[in-house]
Amino acid sequence: MEIYSIGFTQKCAGEFFGALKAAGIERLLDVRLNNTSQLAGFAKQSDLKYFLEEICGAVYEREPLLAPTQEILDAFKKQKGSWETYTEAYLALIQSRKVESAISQESFQRRTVLLCSEASAEHCHRRLALEYLQQHWNDVVIHHL
Repeated sequence: MEIYSIGFTQKCAGEFFGALKAAGIERLLDVRLNNTSQLAGFAKQSDLKYFLEEICGAVYEREPLLAPTQEILDAFKKQKGSWETYTEAYLALIQSRKVESAISQESFQRRTVLLCSEASAEHCHRRLALEYLQQHWNDVVIHHL
């Protein structure tokens, strides 16, 4: 199964929704801890649901099991922690949540994209989550938009 990822920062709405449309995305899975901030602009949860349906014909879903905790996020962002420490803490978290069995593999039969704020997947938990699922589900192909 193919699973996509995208971040909304450093993208205008046209670029963001255009990438989703071009990839044929049917479902956006929001894995952000905070998804209602005014700073999110077009990616604020309430607006995103509308735009996804109207522009892409896609559905919006939220998956808090793949979101980091506030503590883990703050240690990395606010306290300027290392990426390695963040990675270890986040992977331990999703392992403890047993996300590989708590999240339905069947729901990914619809072309799905994981959403977070980071422009690049390089230092974002959405990449870590997808790589974790890839190790446990065995048939995952990852595409970063």
